[in-house]
Amino acid sequence: MVKPVDLRFEHHEAGVIGIGEDRPRISWSFDGDEENWSQAAYELEVKWQDGGLENHTAANSTNALVTWPWRPLRSAEKAEVRVRVSSTQDISQSIWSDYTAVETGLLRPEDWQGRLIEPKSVVPGGTGYRPIVFVKKLHLKGNVTNARLYITSHGVYEAKIDSTVIGDHVLAPGWTSYGHRLLYQTFDVTSNLATSKDSNLEVTVAEGWFCGRLGWREGRRDCYGSKTGLLANLRIEYDDGKSETITTDESWKYGYGNLVASGLYDGETCDLREPSTQSGEVVCLDPPVNVLRSPDSPPVRRTGELQVQQIITTPSGKQVLDFGQNFVGVVRVKVNGPKGTAITFRHAEVLEHGELCIRTLRWALAIDTLILDGSDTVEWEPKFTFHGFRYVEVTGWPGPIDAKDFVGIVMHTDMERTGHFESSNALLNRLHENVVWSMRGNFLSLPTDCPQRDERLGWTGDIAMFGDTANFLYDTTGMLGSWLRDVSDEQMMDHGGFVPLTVPLIIEGDGEEAHAVWGDVAVILPWSLYRYSGDAEILTRQYESMKAWLDVIPRKPNRLWNYTSPWKLGDWLDPAAPPDNPGNATTDPNFVSDVFLLHVIETMVQACCSLEKQNEANRYADEAVVVRTAMKNEYVTPSGRLSPDTQTAYVLALHFGLLNEEHELSRGSSRLEELVRRNSHFKIATGFAGTPFVGHAMSKVGFDNLFYRMLLHRKCPSWLYPVTMGATTIWERWDSMLPNGDINPGQMTSFNHYALGAVADWMHANILGLRPASPGWQNVVVEPKPGGNLAWARGSYKTRCGLLKVVWSVSKDAHTDGKVFELKVVVPLNSKAEVRLPHAGPVHTVGSGMHSWTVPFVPDPWPPKAWLPKDMDPNSEELPEDDALPFPGWD
Repeated sequence: MVKPVDLRFEHHEAGVIGIGEDRPRISWSFDGDEENWSQAAYELEVKWQDGGLENHTAANSTNALVTWPWRPLRSAEKAEVRVRVSSTQDISQSIWSDYTAVETGLLRPEDWQGRLIEPKSVVPGGTGYRPIVFVKKLHLKGNVTNARLYITSHGVYEAKIDSTVIGDHVLAPGWTSYGHRLLYQTFDVTSNLATSKDSNLEVTVAEGWFCGRLGWREGRRDCYGSKTGLLANLRIEYDDGKSETITTDESWKYGYGNLVASGLYDGETCDLREPSTQSGEVVCLDPPVNVLRSPDSPPVRRTGELQVQQIITTPSGKQVLDFGQNFVGVVRVKVNGPKGTAITFRHAEVLEHGELCIRTLRWALAIDTLILDGSDTVEWEPKFTFHGFRYVEVTGWPGPIDAKDFVGIVMHTDMERTGHFESSNALLNRLHENVVWSMRGNFLSLPTDCPQRDERLGWTGDIAMFGDTANFLYDTTGMLGSWLRDVSDEQMMDHGGFVPLTVPLIIEGDGEEAHAVWGDVAVILPWSLYRYSGDAEILTRQYESMKAWLDVIPRKPNRLWNYTSPWKLGDWLDPAAPPDNPGNATTDPNFVSDVFLLHVIETMVQACCSLEKQNEANRYADEAVVVRTAMKNEYVTPSGRLSPDTQTAYVLALHFGLLNEEHELSRGSSRLEELVRRNSHFKIATGFAGTPFVGHAMSKVGFDNLFYRMLLHRKCPSWLYPVTMGATTIWERWDSMLPNGDINPGQMTSFNHYALGAVADWMHANILGLRPASPGWQNVVVEPKPGGNLAWARGSYKTRCGLLKVVWSVSKDAHTDGKVFELKVVVPLNSKAEVRLPHAGPVHTVGSGMHSWTVPFVPDPWPPKAWLPKDMDPNSEELPEDDALPFPGWD
């Protein structure tokens, strides 16, 4: 029996309260294993707070983002919704789903009461400002039946009622473009106020992104203001029907606790000897109600714990904890010792020849300090900082170090995991795990470049290249959709259509000129989110931003880029770029700019068609013809080669359709094969701009097995080289660590940068063969391309209809000397799949249920050989390892 399950509202996580939409769209999934089942109609029921019921029916197959059919919700209103459905096979209705609650926040500026409070003065703490503690004594008027805390801050905060932490958010309210959007949070605090008539509401606010140091070297302080602040509304309902709202105002006090310093880059210092004092008078200011917004995104949370794998004594005698995994978060410790004992924890991603390597952190100290007060055993973790690290150097520990006294706390935006991948190749699996860990570490409130050094900024180019990969691995629609609001705000309100290199913008002088690839995020990312979510409102909301970006790109008379900036990022960090000049790539940055221009124009054609803007679609289609013609005149030689004659150039030209005539495809693919086999011997030769598309371009022209050979290469530069060097995340450079164990001498050397991990998108779309046939994944394509030395692969993607699963294997045919390819696919309810087996053949269109195929399979010769010079020993070529993990079975 089919049952609708997992009701969601907009793109919010399950169970969230305080949403910002008064007519939230509704989505649901299905529980059941019926074959070929499709929804024909649905019935929605709402239960209002007064107990009243209203129903709405529709003959519709849609189960995602269904329009709210009733009156708009009011501020701070709660309702419950359930759904039942009927199918095309059976007119009888399913059983009802469970009721799911939806509750709005404060929807209008006038719903907010009280003032924004600040301290009269600030006290230095470390390299920044000491965290402030704001306190309000609560005198309740009766028995509490319902209470909600609506709260935000200038800075990052933690709220407590009577020493109990409210909620599980970390670094709230997160980082947005504060001048345009300041997020507030809503917490149910009913149970916190139910046991006592007198309570204390205590909120600690640290500098965070609001007034802390941001950017490299000395960076910038006070980007949004020079003081932390707090705004809170506590709405309380009593059992006698009365209510009250307690707000931040002049009755609050402020002071300090035991946190004497806290910064995002430099770390946190806690002195347990410090007395708690909250007697200072606050300053009241007008609250920023016009920029207050309820979050679209899940919050940052503690999402996991890691144990110490070993305790290392370095050659210099230092004690270092090894957590076995590079991650983002903090360390929780359990310790007791004499009063005044100062323990420091210094974080780093790697060891260099056995010692902690801190050079890659640049000007970020990444040191947490705990000073003991001599009392009983204390459990402590930093509250308002985060680090990117695997190793922690501990000094000052009272007594022998025991691994059981330390826990690594993993932190990131708590998105739902949606995509999984596994294969018979252990190194490939580790590469995929590294991609996931790098995404987790760099999706902390916004998509950052790196989590460890004095940067951690929302670089636009990184996520432009990684968007499809991210959208498969996690449900990013809320988080990246929220970040795109900041992109358009910064672009449209502050910079005349130019997209800054980082969003939120903190680099002085940025945002005044156009940068290809990085600025292209304004078009590329909304389209990616639409493909994965099926939410056309994202395109509608971002359309003016997308259009404005194309309008401000400086053009020559032939409509190609007219780059006015001397800083052309281009194919950033290609393997040939010198350590001290990462933009000095082998591919002409003008070509990169122009081919991406063609790509974003053609993406705009698709977006306009999806939004039924046919006139605009026609205009952009005509523009694409002009740009393609100009590019061919500019970059294609009479012999049919490209100038520049590089891997990146041919990859982008083939993938983005610059070479679109049959003879151009033939010549371009032949030259790409030469570059891969003869020039690079299957090593990668692309940077940020080319890397995400290498596999896709080679598959487009039938070179799947050649790309498998590149993917499984293990010498530098390659995707598996870092894995063989012990990497547990994706590196910023192909050679962030050199083969001899030295760290790359470049100042810009991160060991946690997801951009080069965009190859995982090819793994999902080609090894697993999963991709959407239409936006939103209700209709899918399953087209696995077995190859390389892979004996099997399996994976899944959670769509709004349910879990799409694929498992395949290649094995010996029991009846012949050949091989067979076996495939099993599980299609969710209310979905259809086009299944395409290797070696062409018919397309199998199937509905929900489990489906299997067994067909003869003739693999391409493996491994493909490099084209070596005549004087080179053919036995010197490195060949992939063929050890295969055992097949896990079909479940």
